[in-house]
Amino acid sequence: MADSAPGGTLTLADGFGVSRMGFGAMQLAGPNVFGPPKDREQALAVLREAVELGITNIDTSDYYGPAVVNELIREALHPYPDGLHLVTKVGAKRGPDGGWKPSLAPESLKAQVRDNLQRLGLEALDLVNLRVGSQGGTDDASLAEQFTALAELRQQGLIRHLGLSGVSDAQLTEAQAIAPVVSVQNLYNLANRQDDPLVDRCEAENIAFASFFPLGGFSPLQSDVLTDVAARLGASAQQVALAWLLQRSATTLLIPGTSSVAHLRENVAAADLVLPDEAVTELDTIGV
Repeated sequence: MADSAPGGTLTLADGFGVSRMGFGAMQLAGPNVFGPPKDREQALAVLREAVELGITNIDTSDYYGPAVVNELIREALHPYPDGLHLVTKVGAKRGPDGGWKPSLAPESLKAQVRDNLQRLGLEALDLVNLRVGSQGGTDDASLAEQFTALAELRQQGLIRHLGLSGVSDAQLTEAQAIAPVVSVQNLYNLANRQDDPLVDRCEAENIAFASFFPLGGFSPLQSDVLTDVAARLGASAQQVALAWLLQRSATTLLIPGTSSVAHLRENVAAADLVLPDEAVTELDTIGV
């Protein structure tokens, strides 16, 4: 049977498979990922449409909102359809002003896991990413204490799989000595290529590399080369940027976010866009 998941399915440990084109739910909250959405019904519609389009990989966190996004996911999709995987992360909290505050004490991490479980209405989380840094790639500070705390919850059955977010190559190695790592989630896109070696390592070891801010995040990608390639291919610049990521590595996952059904459909359509070799060569110059 043909794989109907957008971008195909990436299978990781123990038969755990997710659509390579996923959905990042962060933008469903209010401005600056804080407070309720401007249009609650639209936010719910986006989540339901993502599932209808075959996405089986929804990225979230209880600190989006905070709590707002997880509550939206539960309202829109619970009871969850078979094959849908909710990927969450822990390691931060939000201040009353909406600020992002690291929260990496082992007991805090365990409490954050419980918060995610409660608000999503789950008995176990499919994949939990430990958020070590905001981007990753430069800081080699030890994460052993924090990752061990999550590994203990995995042994208890509250977490099925573990991942990392905002980490360096050395931190990935350290974590692997504690428990299996199935996913790395770092900042990476056409213009931010500092993690090229880590992307290659993840592919070699069949670890998912989930690119967050694949379209540049709060500062959207802008490039004349990207615009020209997109015009020649009859696609949007955003679609080309997403297609480039999917072709960059066989274990790349994408989690672009949006609060618009139309934009969601446009993103998913990028999974069917095949970039010619000459276009890839041109695009490769952007991040160099």
